Amino acid sequence: MEEHAQEPAPKPKPTGPVIVVGLGNPGPEYVWTPHNAGFLAIDRIAQQHGVTVQNRRCKALTGTTRMGNREVLLAKPETFMNLSGLSVAALLKELQIGPEDRPTSLVVIYDELDLPLGTIKIKERGSPAGHNGARSISGSLGGHEWLRIRIGVGQDLPPEAIAAGAKRKGGQDYLLSPMRKAELAVLDEVLDRVATAVRRIVEEGPAAAMNAFNRKDPDGKVPGK
Repeated sequence: MEEHAQEPAPKPKPTGPVIVVGLGNPGPEYVWTPHNAGFLAIDRIAQQHGVTVQNRRCKALTGTTRMGNREVLLAKPETFMNLSGLSVAALLKELQIGPEDRPTSLVVIYDELDLPLGTIKIKERGSPAGHNGARSISGSLGGHEWLRIRIGVGQDLPPEAIAAGAKRKGGQDYLLSPMRKAELAVLDEVLDRVATAVRRIVEEGPAAAMNAFNRKDPDGKVPGK
């Protein structure tokens, strides 16, 4: 009699509250800068769910909504980028989310120079890679085991342009300078994609979201690029 291997049981869907944090710098002069991509993502999610992010809580502006059967706290730290971890750690403590629950209950959204504008990348862990906000969070939490959505803000130049001496945009001056209209148009579409990715993470778990948003098409392109 032929034996059939049993398929592994599907992972249970995550439950409990979720904190979704967008990183940026407070102040009107920073609103449309690449470094505020995380704040802009939180604003887009709040807009789609008909909530405002204006309650002051744990050194952050916050708003509460629901996705599926889970309560979601949207947060924009007011500590400035390099002290973001203070606010994130306080929010986790207040909502009683321990280290074992962070992989499915804490989502941090921030800009990434190493990814071209128009792309996003979801990761369950990893080093800060030079991002001051991510470094502050890892320092405050004592490790890198937290989920992040990185929004590409780098300039993707063709090889021939680089060979001719053109340089990719980078550095603090670029990150803290207002984006051009064409760049904002690209980012606008990306923010909708980030909002969809967050819903997928909250309702189905990180693995489902990473499978949908990190995979490559047969021609090697990342979805949405």
